Parts: sequence; C-alpha cells; structure tokens
Amino acid sequence: MSTTIDKYLYISCRKLPPFFSHRLRLVYGRIEECDNANELLHPSARETLKYLGLTEGLEIHYDGDLPAMSGMGSSSSFTVGMLNALYQLKNIGISPHKLAKESIYIEQTLVGETVGSQDQVNAAFGGLNRIEFFPNGDFQVCPVSADQKRVRKLEENLMLFFSGISRKAENIASTYLPDIGSRKNQLNRFHMMVDEGLEILKGSGDLHEFGLLLHESWMLKRSLSNQVSNLVVDELYDKARSAGALGGKLTGAGGGGMLLLYVPKEKQDSVKAELSEFLHIPFCFEGVGSRVIFDGENAR
Repeated sequence: MSTTIDKYLYISCRKLPPFFSHRLRLVYGRIEECDNANELLHPSARETLKYLGLTEGLEIHYDGDLPAMSGMGSSSSFTVGMLNALYQLKNIGISPHKLAKESIYIEQTLVGETVGSQDQVNAAFGGLNRIEFFPNGDFQVCPVSADQKRVRKLEENLMLFFSGISRKAENIASTYLPDIGSRKNQLNRFHMMVDEGLEILKGSGDLHEFGLLLHESWMLKRSLSNQVSNLVVDELYDKARSAGALGGKLTGAGGGGMLLLYVPKEKQDSVKAELSEFLHIPFCFEGVGSRVIFDGENAR
C-alpha cells in the first residue's frame, strides 16, 4: 500500500543540433558531455539510452524537488521519467504498466542494482494504490477506493521530515536481502499489515489506528538489519513519539532520508517544535503518475 505525493522530478530532452563537439549532453548534479551513451557515468541514463538504442544527438536535463538518496524513490522516478520522455521523443506511446516493467528491468537487470520494484510502479501509475507483486515478476495495481474525506484526513495527519542523512538504498537493502527468505514471520506480518491498513482507511473507526500500525511496521522493519536505523534516526523518532506522533517510518530502504510520521493535528505543532532542527516538508497526495507536460515537437 503506497501513495505518490506532490513532489516532482522533471526531465527535459531535445535532439541536439549538429554544431557541437559532443553528441550527448546530460545535466544533473554534474554535467556530462560525450560522444555516445557508453561513455556516460550516470548508470540509469546510460542503460536507458542503450536500451532504447538511441544514437542521435541528445541533450537531457534533470531537476528534482527532493534530494537524491532521500528514500523517496527519486532514482526510480528518474528512470521512469527519462524512459517516458525518450519514448515521447520517438513518438511512441507507452502504458504505465509497460513503463514500470521496463524501468524495473533497466534498474535491476541492466544497471544491476539491489533495489525493489514499488518505486518504479508508483512513479509510473501515481495515486494511492494496493500493489500486488507476483512471483513471475509481474504486478497488479489496484487504486484504493476509500471515502475521500477519510483519505484527506489521513493526509492531514501525516508529516514528513528530512533527517539530513543521505544514503544509497542499495547499500541498506543489501544488508538484509541475502537472508530475507529466513524471515518468514516478519514478511508474513508485513503482508498482513497491508490489508489491515486498508481496512482502517476504508472503515469508519478511529483513523489513529493507522498511526499505531505504522509504528508496528517500523519496529518490525528495524529488526531486519542493524543498518535500517541508527542512533540519529532512533533519537529523532523517539522525540517525535514523545511529542505526540503515534507512529512513523523511514521512507525507502532505511538508514536515513525522510521520516514519515503519523501525528494527530492537535499534536503537530508540538512535534514540529520538538524537531525544529530538521526540515519539515509539507505535502499532499498526488493522483497522477509520470506524464509529458510539454511536447515541443507536437505543439507546433
């Protein structure tokens, strides 16, 4: 069970005129200029361009609302967004399902990173969904049909803080994935929590039970590896709970990044004051996935 939020990553690309000494220019945290995709240092950009077989001159720019390595799916959103933009450049339409599947393939197989699949699905589809992953690698996305007033109340009771710690999800995930098969009890409990969370959201009972479920989930996730949390994160989480948060979790694999908290509205000022040294990031749920917002070729 997951949702996308109104924080965005923008990819712009254009065909490069033939006047430049380079044939490929990629602008993100650094600027790469080279003759072909094989020379790119950015692994996802390199493998995405090679996967699509693009050899023509291109200039690609990346801008994001959130920092990289923050546990908010920025790396997978980059792959999804870039793949979507490049397909559009080739005048080829692509469904959200295909966009997610190919992005997963690029990251997990071509780049070879130890990453999951939910970030790519989230970025491609958008919205509040129950996502079911099958053993054959396929998946099914089911939008959550809950009362919108209740969904808004959930949204209002969630707070997001930046811990200030950046980390690679692959480094954290690799500490618990090798023996993940031996943790059947934890995995089964995680699986059960999805339906429990949906029952709370779709029901008419106390929505604060969702916060308590988040707390249980975080305690369970911490048990997977001693790298999932650390002293800074534990202190931050304990402060938030003492000030009124009912539960929360580090987004992504853990180790740092963003801390998501469930805080009843009447306690939010207290939590904000207690965590004043950390950046609070207001957000809203977003119902739309990756999309082309401007197409210069077809706008003429």
